[in-house]
Amino acid sequence: MTVFIDGHACGYELQRLTQMFFPGEKVAVEQGAPPEDFAGDFLHARYREGLLEAVSRLGDGFPRALRAEAPAGGTAGLEHRFGVLAYTLLSEGTGVRPPWGVLTGIRPVKLFAARMEEGMDEAALRRHFMDERLVSGEKFSLAVETAAVERELLSRSTPDSFSLYVSVPFCPTRCAYCSFVSHSVEQAAKLIPDYVDRLCGELAATGEIARELGLRLRTVYFGGGTPTTLTADQLSRVMDAVAAHFDVASAWEYTVEAGRPDTVTEDKLRAIKAGGGRRVSINPQTLSDGVLAEIGRRHTSARFFEAFELARKVGFDCINADLIAGLPTDTPEGFRASVDGVLTLAPENVTVHTLTVKRASRLSFGEARAELALVDGMVGYARRAAAAAGQRPYYLYRQNGTLANLENVGYSLPGREGLYNVYIMDETHTILAVGAGASTKLRHPVTGEIERVYNYKYPYEYLSRFDEVLRRKKRVREFYLE
Repeated sequence: MTVFIDGHACGYELQRLTQMFFPGEKVAVEQGAPPEDFAGDFLHARYREGLLEAVSRLGDGFPRALRAEAPAGGTAGLEHRFGVLAYTLLSEGTGVRPPWGVLTGIRPVKLFAARMEEGMDEAALRRHFMDERLVSGEKFSLAVETAAVERELLSRSTPDSFSLYVSVPFCPTRCAYCSFVSHSVEQAAKLIPDYVDRLCGELAATGEIARELGLRLRTVYFGGGTPTTLTADQLSRVMDAVAAHFDVASAWEYTVEAGRPDTVTEDKLRAIKAGGGRRVSINPQTLSDGVLAEIGRRHTSARFFEAFELARKVGFDCINADLIAGLPTDTPEGFRASVDGVLTLAPENVTVHTLTVKRASRLSFGEARAELALVDGMVGYARRAAAAAGQRPYYLYRQNGTLANLENVGYSLPGREGLYNVYIMDETHTILAVGAGASTKLRHPVTGEIERVYNYKYPYEYLSRFDEVLRRKKRVREFYLE
């Protein structure tokens, strides 16, 4: 598929929108009009003297065109008007109707929250998002409900607030769908002792900067990878370093991912509890043993139930469980069984992801339509089941390449939301991040400016260039003092 840009600079946004209709396929952008002998599918977006025209040709069909007058609002208005024209043509031509309409960003709830802050009532919100931006009624309701919960949580953050992210980029094995920078223990076990040493060193340096700047720790999040790949002693060392260099008493939340049930043991859970952890995430992804084997997770659904009950025994009263809709070989019936099985445990949080992989690159138009109905039905069932269990959506985001252009949603019992998830997704306050693959996200307390400071992606780089890691961290101090 090729998008031809003629007389304007809206190519990037139109490319992203067009990609939603052609999952996994390359969407090229070229300047000018399509050549007369152009043989492939195309969208031609042309702007001349106040008039917009969008022409599409798909397969062997005849070209179809739509026209509109140029709107006010500069580039943003032009992008939106072209987006509506393109969406209309492509949905008619492919039979695919992405439920988020022309919204292509990863944080659609931020748009809803901004309009709500401006004072839009529900009727005005419906006109803005459903009528003008073509968002479906179901996604509109989901976004409004999520934004209302988020507003309450975001109001707690103050200009001196920050969160701490600790990266442990190791896993027992690499899952087939994984896109994170993580290494299987089989490949990288020898690096872990030195990695723990360096991680504690970076925590010391980062804590010193936070104290100098008078920042207040609000949430701690151990992610990866799988932090419980570490031994109980190694977990204790890292958590002791957090306690030694940060004011953990001021934190509202302290989460450690125990995402792989095959890494969860009683001594590790007790180490987490003793170290200050109050929330854990134990993630089956599915309760189908066949699907687990297909995606390369070396545990059974029974092991998940054992790990969950062990966490309750140790005393954790806030447990999250992740599920993924659209996993290879899963079925709607299998996914519903996974949702129901997890909810029988009464977790405080359930996070439902939509699979993001390149598997969709094999889909034809017909298969894409079937995939949309299949996965949309899965996430719709999860929402209804979570609501029946007393859980409400509290954060939502999208990713490029997600099946059917759907979303990832965190559900929670009221008052048990995962605060770190909300703060990082909304970019509410600074996230100081340590470890390989970690990205510190600075938010200026006055201007709201965002700046990132990156660590090296891979553990061997992190270890061999640790002096540079510490040098980069000095940028945190400079950013706040400018």
